[in-house]
Amino acid sequence: MFGLRLSLWLQPGTQLCSVSWQSVHKLASLQKATLLSPKKVQGLLYPFSELEAYLDRSVDRTQFQLFHPSLEDMVKAEKLFYSSPSHKIDYYISAERLDHVPALKPPEVCFIGRSNVGKSSLIKGLFSLTPEVDVRVSKTPGHTKKMNFFRVGKAFTVVDMPGYGHRAPKDFVDMVEPYLNTRKNLVRTFLLVDGSVGLQKADLIALEMCEEIRRPYVMVVTKIDKCGSGTLLTNLLDLQDVVKTHTTSCFPQPFLVSSLHFWGIYLLRCFITHVTGSLRLTDTAPS
Repeated sequence: MFGLRLSLWLQPGTQLCSVSWQSVHKLASLQKATLLSPKKVQGLLYPFSELEAYLDRSVDRTQFQLFHPSLEDMVKAEKLFYSSPSHKIDYYISAERLDHVPALKPPEVCFIGRSNVGKSSLIKGLFSLTPEVDVRVSKTPGHTKKMNFFRVGKAFTVVDMPGYGHRAPKDFVDMVEPYLNTRKNLVRTFLLVDGSVGLQKADLIALEMCEEIRRPYVMVVTKIDKCGSGTLLTNLLDLQDVVKTHTTSCFPQPFLVSSLHFWGIYLLRCFITHVTGSLRLTDTAPS
């Protein structure tokens, strides 16, 4: 039934923008996801659903499902990630200092996290429907040394920040903190944590920085395919305990993603379009 409902949203009348499927990941689009079984589609769209069976009944699931958009909303959000002559998605500029960054009118979202947590891979996954966008991904930790700006038409801008921790740029704090503190059009910071290892000391320092700045941010749990369900659940519940007891500016729901398998990418795309005001959801969603 789930797969049928999804297929109905993607009938020819609501066909998404054309793209060369040979050049993108086989699961980059919801249109391709309809070829999978309903259970696999459910896991792709809402990765937390795969973990629920392993949770004790006493565990409150509410905080993991606050943002639960409809299939229709996900389809609408996906359209914003296709490039077209009237809605161009492209790499714009890189900068080592905030005063090198031009003022941009569209709202911005930025991604921060430890080196090798998967920031660039995640952004590449978000932009997978526009493969010509140059998002450089390296296996070497600390590859991103500058703030990299990507424009999504006139809707919003995505910023890939340098990683902290191992091999971070020496001037990381001088580069990132002023941006987080003063960028007027920054509407949401996404703080990435490696789901296979959980919160590290450097992550807690970054979390404290976000709390001190007092601007809204979100936790994104990456690499959820790199460990077993038990390890992931332990790390996830530990993270949730920190969010619940030590934060005031963090969105209560963590977003689980795998850039390799595309788990959670559709949900995160929808959340980004929501917080930037680019999409009005059919149901009222928390901000």
